[in-house]
Amino acid sequence: MLNCTESSLLKNPTAGPEVKMSKQPQPISPLKNFFAGGFGGVCLVFAGHPLDTIKVRLQTQPKPKPGERLLYAGTLDCFKKTLAKEGVKGLYKGMAAPIIGVTPMFAVCFFGFGLGKKLQQRSPDDILSYPQLFAAGMLSGVFTTAIMAPGERIKCLLQIQASTGEVKYAGPMDCVKQLYRESGIRGIYKGTALTLMRDVPASGMYFMSYEYLKNLLTPAGKSHNELSVPSVLFAGGVAGICNWAVAIPPDVLKSRFQTAPEGKYPNGFRDVLRELIREEGVASLYKGFNAVMLRAFPANAACFLGFEMAMKFLNWLAPNL
Repeated sequence: MLNCTESSLLKNPTAGPEVKMSKQPQPISPLKNFFAGGFGGVCLVFAGHPLDTIKVRLQTQPKPKPGERLLYAGTLDCFKKTLAKEGVKGLYKGMAAPIIGVTPMFAVCFFGFGLGKKLQQRSPDDILSYPQLFAAGMLSGVFTTAIMAPGERIKCLLQIQASTGEVKYAGPMDCVKQLYRESGIRGIYKGTALTLMRDVPASGMYFMSYEYLKNLLTPAGKSHNELSVPSVLFAGGVAGICNWAVAIPPDVLKSRFQTAPEGKYPNGFRDVLRELIREEGVASLYKGFNAVMLRAFPANAACFLGFEMAMKFLNWLAPNL
């Protein structure tokens, strides 16, 4: 018996085996995606913030002077020093900013993906190709930047101040007030272009890889809704790794640029890129790689599990929404 993917290929033989089609078990609802995505985002922050703190500290640590060692030798060293110096609370520094921003951000992210899929469908029964899913994912990256850029700016500044020993900001709101007082709205949105450069292609990869793995793991004749919890966790975790494999270099540039003193990089990311490659080589663009990848799997597994659980609840609560 043919599954949905195989029958779609038979209907469209020109698609070829390399362009498998994504199974859409029910009409797409951007509104449900919005609410389920918000819940998934909260799950992601709780699961992944400690390693995000480590990632930012590794990416922004100062270059050592001659004869001195790096502040952090690596992911494990950063984890140990943070825990010893600041306790468990230190790993959750700056979490208020992403928690406040993450619910609307992931809500908008999943809404953008749902809308991107819906816009490409000629009828509710149309099955989208993987390039179309990638395009829908890229749209979600554009949608989230307005919320993501200031949240990332505040989060990074709060995460690094503990490691530098200089406490400038009392918390997220104090950080916003000081940034606005110093540079206006531009100060809060510093790094927006780099956030776009990171999130647009990475979001495309994120959603496309998740849909691909869902198709791969769904047994013949079954719906995506019947996927087991381990399968959803695996698909979400691997999707997170695929996302960050694309996102790490622009993320390093973004973290450096957003935490730099005002006026240090007058030409934006080009100055950051030149300085990093000149002083630390191409490998510096992958700073925090281990922390990112260690965080990517559990955080995004939690995110997609939360999303799927919320979506099932919403489908039960309002099947015609």
